[in-house]
Amino acid sequence: MLQRRSKPIQSKGFYPFLTAQFLSALADNALLFAAIALIASTNAPNWHEPLLLQFFVIAYVVLAPFVGAFADAKPKGQVMFIANSIKFVGCIAMFFGLQPLYAYGIVGIGAAAYSPAKYGILTELLPKESLVPANGWVEGLTVAAIILGAVIGGELASKKMDLSYSILIISGLYLLAAIFNRYIPILPINHSLKKNTPWFLVKDFFKSFVKLGKDPLGQLSLAVTTLFWGAGATLRLVVIAWAAFAFNYGLDQATKLTAVVAFGVAFGAVISSRYVRMEDSIKILPSGIIMGCLVCSMVFVSSWQMAALVLFAIGVMSGILIVPMNALLQYRGHILVGAGHSIAAQNFSENLGILILSGTYTLMVGLQLPINGIVFIFGLFVLLAMVIISQYYANTKS
Repeated sequence: MLQRRSKPIQSKGFYPFLTAQFLSALADNALLFAAIALIASTNAPNWHEPLLLQFFVIAYVVLAPFVGAFADAKPKGQVMFIANSIKFVGCIAMFFGLQPLYAYGIVGIGAAAYSPAKYGILTELLPKESLVPANGWVEGLTVAAIILGAVIGGELASKKMDLSYSILIISGLYLLAAIFNRYIPILPINHSLKKNTPWFLVKDFFKSFVKLGKDPLGQLSLAVTTLFWGAGATLRLVVIAWAAFAFNYGLDQATKLTAVVAFGVAFGAVISSRYVRMEDSIKILPSGIIMGCLVCSMVFVSSWQMAALVLFAIGVMSGILIVPMNALLQYRGHILVGAGHSIAAQNFSENLGILILSGTYTLMVGLQLPINGIVFIFGLFVLLAMVIISQYYANTKS
């Protein structure tokens, strides 16, 4: 029988941080769908829509050597304030007519700077035993933001909301998030660098990346989080195409199915944050194998009710696994290279995974493979990858 292992989190700055994180993530996801609707309204080529994701995540890869050092060199609450301000500028630029791809790329720069501070601050605000439940809160609220963003996106796709008005509201969310960032206490600076030249930062980043990658637990957490964030981002695109084929759903209805996955992730994150200790991370690797099996089973689904059930279960398995893995990576990274450096390394790896997996998906679509075949290949890849990871790290101890 499961026993609750976590205690209520007590920290002066934790809840302002959570509020700012929710608002910022909500704005990120709502803006994605607003940008898609805006591109569609201008009769731009269809390939511009999936390209939005590429423009957003490329900053994570290119700026990875710099944003981690930036996050470790300043109080992380201040870093998040600056990052949300950059997102606000990108959103306002879209409102005033900048091409959505470029405007969303500016938002991606802010997001790349925000992420190392967002995750790194947890190790500074909280003790080790609170990291898993804290990650559960962060992931749960982030998923809630994804769900609400998907709902807003559905409304935009069905032309029920004015695009300019919506983008202006989203700008307000970024501004409000920045205000809450100011209520996060100024914390001591750890692992600050003595040099800040670009070449030094690049060398320092890859030195940290290699050091984290050589650590067995760091290697494990990097591998799993890279696989699951890359797969999760690609799955959103796959579900939209699959729903159009299987149920003749438009974008407004398909986004609601992606929200079901997000509900499952939130539910799994709650379970994991309450009942899974960071020391037990290795024991829950089989949940990733189950997730791969569930994705493969989508090709046999014939009703939206069954689709919702399968997608919810996929989300639950993902949420159960990703929360302790994030906590493990933060803990090892904080010890080895500094929180900001470790999260920047994680972002580099994860978003490179997103670029590769989403690019592979785009290639399979370009080759006109049937969507059920793409779904099965995608699920089989996750399944086999998790089997290999589980076997390789079976004897590793947290």
